[in-house]
Amino acid sequence: MRKRLLGLIALFYIILNTTNAQPARSDSARMVWFDDAKFGIFIHWGIYSVKGVDESWSFFNGYTSHDSYLEQLKGFTASKYNPDSWANLIAESGARYAVLTSKHHDGVALWQVPDKGLNVVDNTPAGRNLIKPFVEAVRKKGIKVGLYYSLPDWSHPDYPLEARDTYRYKNDSLRFKKFLSIQRGQLMDLLTQFNPDLLWFDGDWEHSAKEWDASDIRKNLIEKSPNLIINSRLQGYGDYATPEQGLPVEKPKDRYWELCLTMNNSWGYQPTDNKYKSADQLIAILADCISMGGNLLLDIGPKEDGTIVKEQADILKDMGRWVKKHQKAIFGSRAGLPAGRFDGPTTFSSDGKTLYLFVPNHAYGWLPIKGLNKKITHVKLVGDGTNLDWYESGRAWWSETPGIYYIYLPESLRDSSMSVIAVHLK
Repeated sequence: MRKRLLGLIALFYIILNTTNAQPARSDSARMVWFDDAKFGIFIHWGIYSVKGVDESWSFFNGYTSHDSYLEQLKGFTASKYNPDSWANLIAESGARYAVLTSKHHDGVALWQVPDKGLNVVDNTPAGRNLIKPFVEAVRKKGIKVGLYYSLPDWSHPDYPLEARDTYRYKNDSLRFKKFLSIQRGQLMDLLTQFNPDLLWFDGDWEHSAKEWDASDIRKNLIEKSPNLIINSRLQGYGDYATPEQGLPVEKPKDRYWELCLTMNNSWGYQPTDNKYKSADQLIAILADCISMGGNLLLDIGPKEDGTIVKEQADILKDMGRWVKKHQKAIFGSRAGLPAGRFDGPTTFSSDGKTLYLFVPNHAYGWLPIKGLNKKITHVKLVGDGTNLDWYESGRAWWSETPGIYYIYLPESLRDSSMSVIAVHLK
């Protein structure tokens, strides 16, 4: 009787643990929202915005001393920080996800880290958790949440900093192991407190996958948060590639990828950097990214008080007008035609029944499409539904070789940034 009772108890616990378990979703299932999102906003915000210097790199590369860099802690107030205003602007831009720097290489966290390391709650006049209200605000807008996290910490006494041929320490495995334990605690705390949809790692180049114990980091993160997406900067243990700044000229080999790009030449706020790309230039880059099956993660850098400068806000609003008008051709789309078939970016709808042509704003009149095997049924201008004239030339009735389709876009119907045409296929 006792053995039978113990057996029933054991069975009960097996069933209970099986019921409560949260198995990780397959890679394809986890990546669905990211694959459909296409456009995200990157936010570099930290103490480097006080003096408007390069985030972390300004002291790493010797342009200022570490002590001078950390003096910015005294000036970081977040006094005008309005996360609802940020969320409204991100939503107006049309972006579907946003990634905030929780901690850059300088080691200054935007939340109170469990190890009591450098953070804005304890060490700056801001005096509060800046991540939580951001997460809550953007989620209210239906926007996915990403958090950037630097694997290295150039300010932590137990991190083996190597800068300009100077070393904090060498070959001390116990000390590095202590740092990795602190790192792991911070990562688990990020997941526990904020439950991000995406973790955006950086700085993995400083150590190998084995030294970081990258496979175990991924394993623990996915066990904790089965739907979590991780970028590529975990020494081969991420879900998608992250080319930086330069737009790929050919479709990357990775199934999922994202271009991270600055609006000007700086990630964080720098008042002297006024070399902003125009909204039209950024719209063209977004179109190029999605035509190759990728996403664009466009950066903004708020001031130390939490305000976003007018130049950046205006660009996001201008992009939002275009994105909203042409959203059918953007969100949920897939990579378009091979290069050379149309003089501009293209995408396909997820069911493959509609081809979208992104027409550079200087182009109009008869626009050719080459090598399109499927027959066209009708053509419309995205945004207002106007029917457009089209015809096919050069297809012989007895040949499998496609002819050339010509679609007529009147000059009067051009979008001021970039027109989009929906080609419906048989």
